[in-house]
Amino acid sequence: MAAGWSHYGGDAGGQRHSAAAQITPANVGTLKPVWTYRTGDMKTRADDMKYSAFEGTPILVAGSLIFCSPFNEVIALDPGTGAEKWRYDPEVKGGYRPANQFVCRGVTQWTDAEAAPGDLCASRLFMGTVDSRLIALDAPTGQPCLGFGAEGQVQVDPGMELVGPGEFHITSPPAVARGVVIIGSAISDNRRADAPSGTVRAYDARTGAALWDFNPVARGAEDFPDDWQYGSAERTGHANVWAPMSADEARGLFFLPTSSPSPDFFGGERIGDNRYANSVVALEAETGNVRWHFQTVHHDVWDYDLPAQPSLVTLQRDGKPLDAVVQVTKQGFVFVFDRDTGEPVFEIEERQVPQGGVLGEVLSPTQPFPIAPPPLVPQHLTPDDAWGLTFWDRKACREEIAGARSEGLYTPPSEQGTILFPFTGGGANWGGMAFDPASQIMYVNTSRAAHIVTLIPRADFAAAKAAEPKKEISPQEGTAWGMKRDLLLSPLDLPCNPPPWGMLHAIDLNDGTIVWESVLGTVRDLAPFPLPWKLGTPNFGGPVVTAGGVVFIGAAMDDYLRAFDAATGAELWKGRLPAGGQATPMTYEWEGRQYVVIAAGGHARATTKLGDYVMAFALPE
Repeated sequence: MAAGWSHYGGDAGGQRHSAAAQITPANVGTLKPVWTYRTGDMKTRADDMKYSAFEGTPILVAGSLIFCSPFNEVIALDPGTGAEKWRYDPEVKGGYRPANQFVCRGVTQWTDAEAAPGDLCASRLFMGTVDSRLIALDAPTGQPCLGFGAEGQVQVDPGMELVGPGEFHITSPPAVARGVVIIGSAISDNRRADAPSGTVRAYDARTGAALWDFNPVARGAEDFPDDWQYGSAERTGHANVWAPMSADEARGLFFLPTSSPSPDFFGGERIGDNRYANSVVALEAETGNVRWHFQTVHHDVWDYDLPAQPSLVTLQRDGKPLDAVVQVTKQGFVFVFDRDTGEPVFEIEERQVPQGGVLGEVLSPTQPFPIAPPPLVPQHLTPDDAWGLTFWDRKACREEIAGARSEGLYTPPSEQGTILFPFTGGGANWGGMAFDPASQIMYVNTSRAAHIVTLIPRADFAAAKAAEPKKEISPQEGTAWGMKRDLLLSPLDLPCNPPPWGMLHAIDLNDGTIVWESVLGTVRDLAPFPLPWKLGTPNFGGPVVTAGGVVFIGAAMDDYLRAFDAATGAELWKGRLPAGGQATPMTYEWEGRQYVVIAAGGHARATTKLGDYVMAFALPE
């Protein structure tokens, strides 16, 4: 049977593994572009492109390669030629700045077992939109499923009045299990404490009827008052699920990666651990009840939300199979849990962390640290670590680091300015990980950069905002503190922390050891002049691993798709892209030929080259 790619993450559990084996380390060097498709967004959405990121990963279903554009157009292509077969436009309005840019990471396919095979919408696609709709389409034709909601769509109510149209969106693909389809949301950070809640909403996959919802904040307060003290849940929002979710059809479980409560960098209005925020949560598909959860950050004031799909894998432990959940984090940690119970597969211990928050803050004295695997990125930055191309910019970096609080991971935000290392973009991010079930090795890319977060007393906020209008300075309304977040960069706009700034890692999940690490990316498209070193770059997008022994990844900020040897980490090939490849590739076999496909449309916030391309590579015929 030919290898396919039926879900955003390869399968419903996000393993990002393909059985395709035609491309191997021996022949991958001969890969060449075989077709290119353009969505047309560079012309039709020119004004909105500056707020967009083409992060989509296509799926292969109903004889087509199907993906969504950043503006939620669903497009079906011929898998062999890239020719357009059909296109659906939900007519998403532009002209504003969204919470998380204009983004659509993917669509989700579901087969209705009660429908006749040829019926309209027997095979259907689900997509969440940046204007908060859940849409159902017929997978073979792209026609709306008129029996779902109101003529094929459900309008999602965020539950409160929004601060402008850009505050609440759906950016990641829905998840489906037991005839239930669920969606999360992306919500603007740091605008206000009483922001929209991060409710996960469930609907009947056939009719669109609302079934249940899960609010991580409200349920935490109701069931665990010590974790939401003094009624603080009433003044809190977020803990949303903006990253992709996973589904286990056999168990009837969804696995959610929840984010931090609002606002990110001051928690004095939400005292307590804030249970269910920053957690892997296993929900029963038919009821929405919590089966188990594990919180990876207590009382988060660092924006260390869970950024990636929990990956459902099967490990071999003591000679027996163990179904597990693997969660990567922005801090560079890898947490591994028993899928049925949530018990850690590798020991996790609570360790003392830095204290001394600003007035009104009540920090958690400890945080959970996995014993294995080891952290994948450095977590402490000192003045002696300062890096620069010249003496002068290295000196400037040293002074920046020396002037800020920097006591290692979980140093609290401060008026002085606190270094967050790794920065809020990771470690790992929404690209997640890939897993090879044969070797039991996982692959994940990480970034190494730092932020300086400075808290601003309310009385000084307006003046600070006026003085630096181009900086990220947000009000955190409803609290005593605004915030400013700066990348820690040298005068030459390169990271002040030592390279490499991007890495690809291989970790053996049998024993939690690192097998190899390789530098990911070059500064070819970033540096003011050519540099002779392979420094790596921060990266967004994830890896794919194949049975042929190859790991494919874009993600880096130098406009390439790369292939690495899965066994050794050696970089074997790279193909130039016409725009930034900040997306996760996919691979499949079609009519006897293996293709590797990636969206090349860039990422506005990461300042990579914008475009509207989908590119396919294959071996010469």
